[in-house]
Amino acid sequence: MLKFSILFPSALLIVAIATPVSGERDRLQFQTVDPGPDKANAPVITPWRSIPIDAEYGGNWCVTGDLDGDGSAEIVSAKNKYNDGIHYTSSAVAHRLDGSVLWKWGNPEEGDAYNGYDVALQIYDWDGDGTNEVILLTRGELVELDGKTGKEKRRFPIPERATDCLVFVNLSGQERPQEIIVKDRYRRIWAYDYSGKQLWGGQWKPGGFPTAHQPRPIDLDGDGKDEIMAGYVMLNSDGTTRWVYRSKVMDQSHGHLDCCRVLQRGKTPEDFRLILTCCGDDNIACVDGNGKILWERPGHHFESVQIGKIFPHLAGEHLLVDIAHEPEGKNPLWVMDSSGNVLGKIILESSRIHDLVDWTGDGINEIIVSADRGIIDQKGQRIATFNTGARGGALLRGDMTADGICDITIITSDPLAAHVFENKNGVTPANCGCGVNFTLY
Repeated sequence: MLKFSILFPSALLIVAIATPVSGERDRLQFQTVDPGPDKANAPVITPWRSIPIDAEYGGNWCVTGDLDGDGSAEIVSAKNKYNDGIHYTSSAVAHRLDGSVLWKWGNPEEGDAYNGYDVALQIYDWDGDGTNEVILLTRGELVELDGKTGKEKRRFPIPERATDCLVFVNLSGQERPQEIIVKDRYRRIWAYDYSGKQLWGGQWKPGGFPTAHQPRPIDLDGDGKDEIMAGYVMLNSDGTTRWVYRSKVMDQSHGHLDCCRVLQRGKTPEDFRLILTCCGDDNIACVDGNGKILWERPGHHFESVQIGKIFPHLAGEHLLVDIAHEPEGKNPLWVMDSSGNVLGKIILESSRIHDLVDWTGDGINEIIVSADRGIIDQKGQRIATFNTGARGGALLRGDMTADGICDITIITSDPLAAHVFENKNGVTPANCGCGVNFTLY
């Protein structure tokens, strides 16, 4: 048990928490500094395809999926308008993998191509007819487009500010998600059914805290309906409060939930393990499905988390998490075990966008970093560099070559393009494209 001081505006609190620190030096599997893509002595991987994105209608927000039903993925790219605190999708373009344009939508005269946050546009077969739609939020409205043609199928009104994020959820207990969650930037959240009827929402700061960047749907009690991790609050499927995460080590008034990931599922809420990262409050925590804190680790701006097997000789799943807002060239990426112990540390030029993919076919995940365009192994060493020709941005995993193996797509902003890297050794099956509810967080 480690004791340390936390300085709040009104008091000095001495707290004792289950913080995994003792003996961590012995647990470290690696502690490395990546030389970067230009200096690394590692093989260079050439893209399977590099698809230029229409810069008039598109931007660096991209999602992938089969739009025309041919079994191969397409790319949808969008611009986003920021106006008086309101984010909304202003235009979009769909590309085939040969670079040709499938369709365009919206007003290309407004909106920004380059955004560092999620844009409210997803690919999903919402009506269940076997063909994907493209669903987006423009100012004060949800718009549903035919995936193949880009023609508007319908639109319905939503609150003007509720266009920051779009998440498909199952609130009704049907076989597949039929409802949506929308939100403004940090204050309110709403739920709608397929017909456009508002089910609940509009409360100011549910649970008393700002909302998350992307609310996380999780069926905790096995009733077929999703609960929603909306921020520091877990909501029931009817929008009522189930529980609120109340940290023992930080002042939660300083920030918001950056991301929530499911580390472990179970038959009861007590069996679940959820990983939370806390922006502005500098903390990462593990709670069960009832919100009981199992461990917390304060002290850094932990941002996005991926979960998977990284070390074959160590039991359990591992966490990959970046530490944001550090000086350029000194950005940490940590690997942790399920108890919060640090197993590996890498210093990168930028650690912000990352993922886990089995690239070698041995059933163990490699670490993929986008800005630094690299593949890093379980020893913390770069084993390959992605040749994108420019700094990487968004990173999408999913089958792009129609062979059932999870490929990597890296988006670059200058030039604006999607670079698809074929994974020839990974395990199957993998979904076509990035799947629904894609997020940068």
